[in-house]
Amino acid sequence: MPRYYMLLNWTEQGVRNAKETVNRAMAARQTFEKRGAKLTDVAWTMGLYDIIIAAEAPDDETISAISMALSGLGNVKISTLRAFGEEEMRKILQKL
Repeated sequence: MPRYYMLLNWTEQGVRNAKETVNRAMAARQTFEKRGAKLTDVAWTMGLYDIIIAAEAPDDETISAISMALSGLGNVKISTLRAFGEEEMRKILQKL
């Protein structure tokens, strides 16, 4: 299944409700599962991003729908990166 990294920043609303962030992560996990995807890791970070999510989804459309659903709640803004594993990268390089 394709892998993705989602870089999240809290909105003003998200900061105001920061005490609920762990509960929101648990709810996000359910959002992934309902759409046939998997939230594999979540980390709260210091620096440019507030949270980083590692996930797997069947396709780009699914992860995009999840991103829009989570962003629509108003607590975070999300940038999503498609990630390629070592074997996937080998296949890409063969096409050069």
